[in-house]
Amino acid sequence: MSANTIGAMFKVTSFGESHGRCVGTIIEGCPAGLRISEDMVQKELERRRTDQSSFLTQRKEEDKVEIVSGIFNGFTTGSPICMIVWNKDIDSSTYEKITFTPRPGHADFTAYTKYGGFNDYRGGGRFSGRITASFVMAGVVAKKMLALLSIEILAYTVEIAGVKAKPKTLKEIKDNVESNSVRCADLTAAQRMVEAINKARDEGDSVGGVVEGVALNVPVGLGEPVFDTLEGELAKAIFAIPAVKAVEFGSGFKVVGMRGSENNDAFIVEGGKVITKSNNSGGILGGISNGMPIVCRIAFKPTPSILKSQSTIDLIRMKPVTLKIRGRHDSCIVPRAVPVVESMIAIVLADHAIRTGLIPRVVKGVNLDR
Repeated sequence: MSANTIGAMFKVTSFGESHGRCVGTIIEGCPAGLRISEDMVQKELERRRTDQSSFLTQRKEEDKVEIVSGIFNGFTTGSPICMIVWNKDIDSSTYEKITFTPRPGHADFTAYTKYGGFNDYRGGGRFSGRITASFVMAGVVAKKMLALLSIEILAYTVEIAGVKAKPKTLKEIKDNVESNSVRCADLTAAQRMVEAINKARDEGDSVGGVVEGVALNVPVGLGEPVFDTLEGELAKAIFAIPAVKAVEFGSGFKVVGMRGSENNDAFIVEGGKVITKSNNSGGILGGISNGMPIVCRIAFKPTPSILKSQSTIDLIRMKPVTLKIRGRHDSCIVPRAVPVVESMIAIVLADHAIRTGLIPRVVKGVNLDR
């Protein structure tokens, strides 16, 4: 399997670089008869792209999607779907000056070494957050597939720069997340997050944070133990998002301070369905979905491109040098990662829904306009 392809039956291939001609995706395994339009994809790309917030990069890409193949008369045909967005607002001048001085926190050194210096270093090349546009495009298709099963996926910011949001209801999450620039359901915390980001930006620095992802109405049985467990597959997909450094499910690291009597989720029957009274497992037991909401939290590191002077080396002379990065960079990438997290969760769940036999090869007689 290609290292740029994820999935067993719903396969998503990502291609392109930050300053290359385009970034895009090829999707295989999507059933025929699914209604997909460029407008649907564009709406999600707009969520990922930059807005006018002071802490986001000044690179302004249009991100106008082009569906190249796999969709005819507004419906998927069952053949591979190819979608691209062109890179237009490119300025590689700052990267030409630091070709042999790897930026701390970036993949410059590892990519240079692994590929013998032939890697595209401009804007981080293949390792840039720019490639997540392809994840989001594929995520649109995956979400439409999951809608056939009434599965809904949400993601939102729960922490930035040490500012933590208070838990909110599902309604508050749906109402509030898109109403603020940091995509946080706690509006009071959201304002404090913005202040913390701007403070770091003014000091030439950056901050990280945590995104929580939730999948609702997931049926029991998704996941293929022992090596394709559902949380293992989700974690793999999520770690493909640049800047992700940790993923936890359910109570996550908190379980180390709990007793079994506290951590175990008691089974009960409600409305004729087996559910659990709590959800410390995060909706997954034994690598298989148990019917409860799948809940995961993803930690994003601070943006490594900062204005402060940093120590690095000159790879040609093998001498220490001081690097001061110039260019257009986010002070915090967490808000932009929210739709990307949703997409990666959707891609994995769509693949496992097909593998479990819940999604047919041809969609018929289903209202897809919801």
